[in-house]
Amino acid sequence: MRQQTASITTADGVLRKGLRRRWRVGEKAIEAGLFLASLLTIVVLLGIVAVLLRHGLPIFSYTPPWEFLFGTRWYPVSEPPTFGITTFFVATLWVTVVATALAVPIGVACAAYLAEVAPTAVRETLKPIIELLSGIPSVVMGFIGLLLLSPLVQSMFNLNTGLCGLAAGIMLSFMSLPIIVSVSEDAMRAIPDEFRQAAYALGATKWEVVRHVSIPAALSGITAAIMLGVGRAIGETMTVLMIAGGALAVPVSPTQPMMPMTAAIASGIGNAVRGGLQYQALFAVGLLLFLITLAVNLVADRVLERQKRKFER
Repeated sequence: MRQQTASITTADGVLRKGLRRRWRVGEKAIEAGLFLASLLTIVVLLGIVAVLLRHGLPIFSYTPPWEFLFGTRWYPVSEPPTFGITTFFVATLWVTVVATALAVPIGVACAAYLAEVAPTAVRETLKPIIELLSGIPSVVMGFIGLLLLSPLVQSMFNLNTGLCGLAAGIMLSFMSLPIIVSVSEDAMRAIPDEFRQAAYALGATKWEVVRHVSIPAALSGITAAIMLGVGRAIGETMTVLMIAGGALAVPVSPTQPMMPMTAAIASGIGNAVRGGLQYQALFAVGLLLFLITLAVNLVADRVLERQKRKFER
């Protein structure tokens, strides 16, 4: 009997060692795969930066950086060519401001409703529908803006054309909404329920809990959501190319036709001679756009880290 028990114990120990060894091999393989995926991401990012620097920096030997950044004339086929991107930068700023001003209050309000007010069945139904907006191709959003929104903007503001920064900003706000709603709703739902229960115990209403507890406690996550939405608005191409108007003049109001930086790159790269001055200037615009988007995403990442540390304490 003792020999049988000892043999069973020995077999059990050998089996456990074999399973443990097998799990270690599997864990090592998963770790190696994750490491390679992370390394590939870094390599691709560095490759993008290298390409932009290689093709974009040579333009500054022809046009000084301050003239390139603050010049208002973009004449790539004139003699001599002139490259100034203030027009594109101001247009990008206008459409981003319009998109943010519309998307932020609507997105935060939707997130507050889904996180704090809506029943579970309603929330599980509405959130996927809202996130579905992010899957609509930008060219489709551009067609919707071109056929439906532009005539409406033209008639409402009595404009010569509805193809302007305002129409582009409105469409960009619809494209930024899924990011703002999803991330903000996740941030609000991550708040410990004890915060809400304490507020209710003090006699707060549902609206007071949302206004004075949920939104302030999730403010870091909401801020990160807004920055991610801004990054989406800055980097969008086809929508602004189709409905922003494409005017090469510094816009002084969002109701004027304009050409943001992404539209300038998309419309000009096909006519640029490879390696020529216009080609280099467009890559320099892309480099600046990349740096702006990277800065926005880095700030959003820092804000999210603050949110995590806030609730780990």
